Amino acid sequence: MTPVELSRTVLRAVRRAVDQGELCVAVPERVVVTVPGPGGCGDYATNVALQLARPAGEAPLRVAEILRQQLVEVGEDLVDDVVVTGPGFLNFRLRGNAPAGLVEDILRGGTRYGFSEQLGGQVVHLHAPCEVRAVVVMDSVGRLLRAQGARVRIGYDSPPPEEPAGWENLLGVRVDHGSEVAVPTTGPPTVGAVHLRPVPAPSDPLPLGPDAARWALLHPAPHDRPRITDEHLVQREANPLFRVRYAHARTRALTRNAADLGFTSEPGPIGRTAADLGFTGEPGPTGRTAEAHALAATLADHPRILLTSATRHTPDRLARHLVDVADAVLAFLPAVLPRGAEKPSAAHRARLALAEAAGAVLAGGLSLLGIDAPEHL
Repeated sequence: MTPVELSRTVLRAVRRAVDQGELCVAVPERVVVTVPGPGGCGDYATNVALQLARPAGEAPLRVAEILRQQLVEVGEDLVDDVVVTGPGFLNFRLRGNAPAGLVEDILRGGTRYGFSEQLGGQVVHLHAPCEVRAVVVMDSVGRLLRAQGARVRIGYDSPPPEEPAGWENLLGVRVDHGSEVAVPTTGPPTVGAVHLRPVPAPSDPLPLGPDAARWALLHPAPHDRPRITDEHLVQREANPLFRVRYAHARTRALTRNAADLGFTSEPGPIGRTAADLGFTGEPGPTGRTAEAHALAATLADHPRILLTSATRHTPDRLARHLVDVADAVLAFLPAVLPRGAEKPSAAHRARLALAEAAGAVLAGGLSLLGIDAPEHL
């Protein structure tokens, strides 16, 4: 069961409670399911009971207990246990203890996981001044919109520079004179012109090279001043771009290392290793399993991030999300391969599949930012 499927299961439980008269409240459109916080337990948790308590006129613990009973019935084939903790958090332990369905979906979609047709039929007109940051942001917003099914037309609010070859050759953006496009009178519905006005770059980013330059321009929010410094070239943990690209390269290395050990990936239950059980000084019984589900929850949020970044024209949201994915990947990777005399098992194949899914998300996200995802770093 993926977090999205679990969210739908919780919604069904809320609807049942309302239909049976146990709760008098409007059913929310969506329920957020996350990794349990401090004091929580299991694989996932939600605070929906706290959100519904006031409109329902009930104490949060009472709402949580009502929903817990409903969830035991609604999710009996998928949810192994539901526990109420704290002021009313619902905590779930899933059957099988693995995000296998999510991993299968990601591996099936590859770098296009999260692409959709939700904006299909729309023609979006993007406009920006001919300033290097604005042009790069507009290019990435166009990629995001196309990934959600929209057609994109680009125009400039000021004349392009006389020599834009550096932008085109190094940053992968095309700047044409007279590229303003008239709004069509027939064909697909048109969204009004979108004017992009990010804070301009304080200096020329081209000396950073294509990948670091684009990251420097895209990672900050549009209203923040970008930092055009050598910090984006440093290959250490403090550099977010390095962490993202390094995490992707490590997932590819794991696939090669697993092949040398004679096994390949296969989505399935994550299982537990000797490290999980505390035999090697690693985290205790829930350590690696919790890291796997934390990574899965971050990957499951990728389609929402892509759609939000596209509709709100904010590639910086995607950039920050990729950093979150990379951090979750790097915490999880030590548990993927067998250690010492340990033999490859089904759990190792499942962990490798999760790592490969994370690599696909990182590569796909970087491509939407116009940044390369190397296999060796």
